[in-house]
Amino acid sequence: GHITLPLRASGQPYRGVNVLLLWGDAEAKGYTAPIWMTYKQAVTLGAQVRKGEHGSLVVYADKFTKTETDGDGHETERAIPFMKGYTVFNVEQVDGLPAHFHAKAEAPQPVARIPQAEAFFQCTGAIVQHGGNRAFYAPSRDFVQMPPRESFRDPESYVATLAHELTHWTAHASRLARELGKRFGDQAYAAEELIAEMGSAFLCADLGITPELREDHAAYLAHWLQVLKADNRAIFTAASQAQRAADYLHSFSQPQQAAA
Repeated sequence: GHITLPLRASGQPYRGVNVLLLWGDAEAKGYTAPIWMTYKQAVTLGAQVRKGEHGSLVVYADKFTKTETDGDGHETERAIPFMKGYTVFNVEQVDGLPAHFHAKAEAPQPVARIPQAEAFFQCTGAIVQHGGNRAFYAPSRDFVQMPPRESFRDPESYVATLAHELTHWTAHASRLARELGKRFGDQAYAAEELIAEMGSAFLCADLGITPELREDHAAYLAHWLQVLKADNRAIFTAASQAQRAADYLHSFSQPQQAAA
């Protein structure tokens, strides 16, 4: 089936690095159902995780406030970030669930969904030009360059590439002002490419698009591995930035909320 975002038992999609964690486990273990739940949630539903099944890690990030007293006796509050992991199980590991929990990932959608994806990108107002044989974002002139549509293997590949370049587009100073140099130094370019590729994957999942693997992925992976080996927190940063970029692009097509 097409790429599907992992879902909580409530139907709410996972976000950020948890998408990558659960996609990886689903691929490794052959799960096709997109829904995951904790052991306690399964029991609450009158179901039971099968004996011998091993769960999958997801993480939760938040902050707690700590009150501190300085040398003069003044109290101040300091927000301290933390991250904790917990275990979830795919519904294919659980017996006794209501039938709707075992719905498989949807079958690939027809190409008729592609115009909807292109309409989504048009809502961003980004300048997209066509021509040549390269896809890139030009920060100095703030536009995306795409090869002609007919040069792509299929419409899905075109949309995935446009999603990648528009993720770069979100980094502009007038938008998310994404600066990676302080964190990643000389590897900032590779980190930005990793963010763009994750952003493309997240957006394709949202839009029901299944892109084909590209031959240049292997070359990209070599650079990404250098980033990930140098900083064991890089994957969290990249996934968070990719999610932020995807959310930003979605904001253009969401109805404006009325002022309170």
